[in-house]
Amino acid sequence: MKFISTRGEGPALGFGDAVATGLAPDGGLFLPEELPKFASADLQAFRGLDYAGLCSAFFRRFATDIDDATFTAIVAKSYTSFSHPEIAPLVPLADNLQVLELFHGPTLAFKDFALQLLGNIYEHQCRERGQSINVLGATSGDTGAAAIHSLLGKPGTAIFILYPDGRVAPLQERQMACTGAGNVYAMAVEGSFDDAQTALKDIFSDQEFRQRHRLSAVNSINLTRVLAQCVYYLFAWLKLPRSQQDNVEFIVPTGNFGNVLAGWMLQQMGVPIRGFKVATNQNDILYRLFTHGEYKVDRVAPSLAPSMDIQVASNFERFLYYAVGCDPHRVREIMSTFKATGQYNCD
Repeated sequence: MKFISTRGEGPALGFGDAVATGLAPDGGLFLPEELPKFASADLQAFRGLDYAGLCSAFFRRFATDIDDATFTAIVAKSYTSFSHPEIAPLVPLADNLQVLELFHGPTLAFKDFALQLLGNIYEHQCRERGQSINVLGATSGDTGAAAIHSLLGKPGTAIFILYPDGRVAPLQERQMACTGAGNVYAMAVEGSFDDAQTALKDIFSDQEFRQRHRLSAVNSINLTRVLAQCVYYLFAWLKLPRSQQDNVEFIVPTGNFGNVLAGWMLQQMGVPIRGFKVATNQNDILYRLFTHGEYKVDRVAPSLAPSMDIQVASNFERFLYYAVGCDPHRVREIMSTFKATGQYNCD
């Protein structure tokens, strides 16, 4: 399978190169050339697999340039540090209400599900290609901690994380800044997460610098992050009674839009999920978009949930690509307008 940029001005890449590149050279985000479709027989074949087995089976549609045995070993290694035997247990709360627990990873954040896998893929690439890699990320807390703990001490890797000073949870700041690992650089910056993310994108726009220093992105702009998050939606759906599977709705708190996008993409692949609700706080750019058709940057308002204190949701561009009929020219126009004016109004 090949992966293309939402902006359509770069070459299609295989899975490994798309992972290593992170942000597409034209500033867009990688997506599969075509989403695979899971038929009823495929979903039936997934039943009974444990979490790592399901992740391996799901990724066979995407990571076609890594042999199955190697990728299966990478996945198995990625979920050994989770504290619950089911990895992502589905816990009943009331009639027709269940919670998918995604806090059993090493940093207690749902980001561990994708980043433990991504870290091990990076380690595999460094070993196979004989090259080092410098991984960059911006965080409002949980991504940075999870990314750092996915690469702690891994040969050939260094990770640089920008986070807004005074705007991350104290535990997550300690998880980032107190590892003692020689390949970890956690840097507090003035401003908000959006400021840190903008600085990161500016760095990646310098192609000569990016290639010379072998930079890759660990934020959810990296497609592996989104694909790995598809797996826990599928895992939860498979655990439900068959009588409920056609009437499932996921309620997803979101900041950078990667988490709910993963579920939506899985739905587009043929898993019969009824729908999604986006839960947000006062930083409600996505609520305003889906309610009023306006995607407009506002001031970031600090809250008790700093991981949601985001106004510019990077993964919106992936959703936009599908919303405009997979037209990269239209995506370029919209993103250019948004960058210049800070807003986009749906037609």
